[in-house]
Amino acid sequence: MPATPKSAGDHAETLALQHLQRHGLALVRRNYRVARGPRARGGEIDLILRERDGTLVFVEVRSRADAAFGGALASVTARKQQRLVLAARHYLAQLAQVPPCRFDVVAIDAGAVQWVRAAFDA
Repeated sequence: MPATPKSAGDHAETLALQHLQRHGLALVRRNYRVARGPRARGGEIDLILRERDGTLVFVEVRSRADAAFGGALASVTARKQQRLVLAARHYLAQLAQVPPCRFDVVAIDAGAVQWVRAAFDA
């Protein structure tokens, strides 16, 4: 078991990445952060991957020791979704062409991995 919340989060991200790569997604970027500032409210995208068809997938990874209180999936609140969308827009603004995109969530409850494709819309 990881010793700190940071190491637990890193471990969960690694598990999620391995799971998604086994399903054919390719890593583009890990831990994309948007700094707070006058024009940005901050935010982070845990994983950015690409599907074989070119779709860019923004992934939020959530982990809980057990499924109490709704578990990991329930912890992706509307506010969290808004911050992910803002960070994704920031990332996409740097690209010459914007590919098809979606937001996925990988929820890990007591070690069980659940991948929810298109978990929410922008």
